[in-house]
Amino acid sequence: MASSPDATASPGSTPEHPESGSATGSPARHGQVRLRRAAVMAVPATVLAAGLAIMTAQGALGVQLSISGMPFTVTADSLDGTGFEQFGKLDYMADESPNAGDTGGQVLVVTSVVKSATLTKLCQSVDLGGTNLYITAGDGKEKVTATDLTTDSTAMSGNAEFHGIEIGNDASTLDKGGVQGAKGVFSQQADTVHIDNLRQTNYATTAGVFKLPNLHLSFHDTGC
Repeated sequence: MASSPDATASPGSTPEHPESGSATGSPARHGQVRLRRAAVMAVPATVLAAGLAIMTAQGALGVQLSISGMPFTVTADSLDGTGFEQFGKLDYMADESPNAGDTGGQVLVVTSVVKSATLTKLCQSVDLGGTNLYITAGDGKEKVTATDLTTDSTAMSGNAEFHGIEIGNDASTLDKGGVQGAKGVFSQQADTVHIDNLRQTNYATTAGVFKLPNLHLSFHDTGC
């Protein structure tokens, strides 16, 4: 190990630069100590941020979005999923959003979670003021697939069938879809879900992986 100049100095010798004080009290050494302390203090924050990113990718935490406040319609001929959860929460628009109206920028939604989903003939449209942005996918041999799919909806309809369903859970205890809601919130979950003629009014959708075969995007006079 290399030794410092202080360690090799002979007894009774004086520092080479006495005006700067002892080595341990020099401004340079103090600066180094402060930098090291700052680096050590930054480690927990960095580890926490990395941990949150991993947990989000694994579906352990729901992704928090600042929603636009513009609802969009999603339809599908059918949805088949494993690891289903559903619970209520509030979505928030960006500060001073022009779409806030008298809502205070908040929208009460039902969050639906599907750990692994397959959809046929998916359609999504959003009204841009008389013209609809219109997206379709999965209308051929290949179906749309998604992992860790979450949708925040204000309306949902279809013909549903659940297997292994539990109704009335505390949202913070959900374990089938990998996402938990707030403590004290009513929720339900199921091992599997099948929905025919699915129709949703959504404010947000997230997914770990979303595969859209035969994707088409265009503008239409009408929505889905």
